[in-house]
Amino acid sequence: MAEIIYTYKDSVYANITNKCNCRCTFCIRFVKNGVGNAETLWHQENPTKEEVLDAIKNFDFSGYKELVFCGYGEPTCQLDILIDAAKYAKKEKGLKIRLNTNGQGSAENGRDIVPELAKVIDSVSVSLNAPSKKEYEEVTRPLFKDGFENMISFTKRCRETIGDVRWSIVDVLPEEEKDRCIALSKEHDIPLRIRKYSSNS
Repeated sequence: MAEIIYTYKDSVYANITNKCNCRCTFCIRFVKNGVGNAETLWHQENPTKEEVLDAIKNFDFSGYKELVFCGYGEPTCQLDILIDAAKYAKKEKGLKIRLNTNGQGSAENGRDIVPELAKVIDSVSVSLNAPSKKEYEEVTRPLFKDGFENMISFTKRCRETIGDVRWSIVDVLPEEEKDRCIALSKEHDIPLRIRKYSSNS
């Protein structure tokens, strides 16, 4: 059975779904089955809301202050579970909540979901991946026609409503693309984190 809650380095993560609306060329789930202390993050069936809540309830969060929704799928594809689980973790465990996302959540759910997220999410990290529509579509391969625009719009809405929001890219991008990502982050006043890519992470 796949892990719902797992740890990696100094953080605790919630793996609530394997469904994803992107097929990123560098995605670690195409390389290995697990991350951190999780042997596998591939759910045979996506967990129910009750199973996710039970996993959070039964986990010892001593020494941890934050729960990150990030697994082998896109958390906003299971929005109801994400919202209820984040609410429970904040109220019952006193945790800060971070969402790691591809920024396609509003497109996935057919509405602006940021006001709902703002009630339970403290910070958001959005995968920027590339500095232009063409490059984004090539590397991220979103299922939605306007994936790049969706991601930009979602991130800006989170910045306006939640505040603590950043973009992320992996350090394997060519320097010229990195520079344009940095320029894009400055243009939209959204901090950029350059993550070290590792198939072992």
